[in-house]
Amino acid sequence: MLTVDYFVLTVYLLGIFLVGLFLSTKNKSSEDMFAAGGESPWWTSGLSSFMTMFSAGTFVVWGGIAYQHGLVAVVINLCYGVAALLVGYFVAGHWKRMGVKTPAEFIELRFGVSAVQFYTWAMMVFRIVGVAVSLYSLSIVLVAMMPLAEGNPLRDPETGNLSLMWAIVIFGGIVVIYTMAGGLWAVLMTDVLQFIVLNLAVIFIVPLAFGTVGGIGGFIDKAPEGFFALTSDKYTVFFLVGWVLIHFFMIGAEWAFAQRFICVSSEQDAKKSCYLFGGLYLLSPMLWLLPPMIYRTINPDADPQEAYILACRAVLPAGMAGLMVAAMFSATASMVSSQLNVFAGVLTEEIYGRLIKPGATEKHLVTVGRGFTILLGAILIGVSLLIPHLGGAEKVVVAITSLMVGPLLAPTIWGLFSKRVSLSAIWTTVAISFLVGLIFKLGLGKDGFLVMESTAGLANWAQANGTTVDLIIGVVIPVVILTVMHYSLSDVAAGWTRVEEQVSAVIAAGKKTEASSMPAIIVGGCLLVCALLMFGLIPFNDSGHGILAIFGGVLVLISGTIFFLIKTHQKHRI
Repeated sequence: MLTVDYFVLTVYLLGIFLVGLFLSTKNKSSEDMFAAGGESPWWTSGLSSFMTMFSAGTFVVWGGIAYQHGLVAVVINLCYGVAALLVGYFVAGHWKRMGVKTPAEFIELRFGVSAVQFYTWAMMVFRIVGVAVSLYSLSIVLVAMMPLAEGNPLRDPETGNLSLMWAIVIFGGIVVIYTMAGGLWAVLMTDVLQFIVLNLAVIFIVPLAFGTVGGIGGFIDKAPEGFFALTSDKYTVFFLVGWVLIHFFMIGAEWAFAQRFICVSSEQDAKKSCYLFGGLYLLSPMLWLLPPMIYRTINPDADPQEAYILACRAVLPAGMAGLMVAAMFSATASMVSSQLNVFAGVLTEEIYGRLIKPGATEKHLVTVGRGFTILLGAILIGVSLLIPHLGGAEKVVVAITSLMVGPLLAPTIWGLFSKRVSLSAIWTTVAISFLVGLIFKLGLGKDGFLVMESTAGLANWAQANGTTVDLIIGVVIPVVILTVMHYSLSDVAAGWTRVEEQVSAVIAAGKKTEASSMPAIIVGGCLLVCALLMFGLIPFNDSGHGILAIFGGVLVLISGTIFFLIKTHQKHRI
């Protein structure tokens, strides 16, 4: 990276930091901090959900799959879009309809306090370890692109690049601070800005990469055989169907996504936000997976995990590499900030506000929420720093808990629709799924404790069909258990009655919120800054002036349109 790249990256990091601090003024109550006061525009919520699916793995893992297998990587990511559209149609509106401030509040109503405690600690451990691994992976990728001058205190003397420790502390610290200050508003708005930066960087790369290989025709001609197949031996139609179902559970019930449905102003807006999320995932995977696919035809012998980085280095002009680093940071930052805000909200509302200090003032709860955000952020950064010393333990935690995503989240989906399932549905689903997962993934895995002569055939099948086993544990077993429990029970669960009473109270209160125009103003201003950045990079490059100017002009046009629409909307309201 050149000096101008570091300048671009610094401007970006400073920008999202300032946005978070500015939005701290919006947090007057715990509902503002953890549900954006129910004033988030549907498009802000949808873009934030879209970004929450991203992490450094999007570039490293999916970029590597796209480099190796081609179009099948795009098809797999389209499954997220299908799942999100199904959630928008069946689930999203129900979350808003109940009038809860956090997903944990629904869990308490529907299944009781013990379920909240179980979900909170189980999901928190899973998510903190998983996000810590993502932050560590992101830092590994970014330090490779960030050489520093000798004598710089942040420099690793062995590599000459930014120290991994400082990368984790700096990048993680920035996310923690803006999430602590701005709450869910900061998470939503920085996600939107990160969406802009991510797509700006990727859209910039694609035409330059095509130009390197002789256009679309050259790319098709040079691609290896089978590169444009929709499935493969590993990623079969069965896998794709299962991938849709498991992400239906995730998007429909995981707290970070449910929070996006709660924070908008109406049920219809909750659905629209999810439709936007799904629509983007049906259109965009081809765009942001093209760079590593194109790079396969430029350098077929590259390390797949480095394909995205190498593609960027091969074509990006001065200044845009910094923007690409910012985009990669954005991908993981959105995931980190979402999880910090969700669990800080649960600890504040369900643990502190209900069990430790009932009746605490809203101002006090906001302060406590910020404290929990800092605490969770410190733990997250600490776990990230410990990843190299855990000896693979974090992989075991992630592997085990990943198997539990479906069993943990499926009962929540059933709880939204089934009058009969109760707390026992959670314990039964989790216990049976965990036992089967323990047997097949650890007991019958390589060097597993159940591998012996009598189980050799089953062990060989389990090891050779790991994806099928994951889908059986994560989708088939929970669905079968919950369906059987629904039809075998006749009484209406007490939790269902509590939820109906809550919904009736919300309807009777008649409280309505209106989407804020503030997000659109921030987006319009940031697009204008990005346009000025494009024009400002022209003097630092010997070529590519035309494409920089075109991008800058388009961004000015979009920014102007946004401000015009805001002004028109405000006139109509008057």
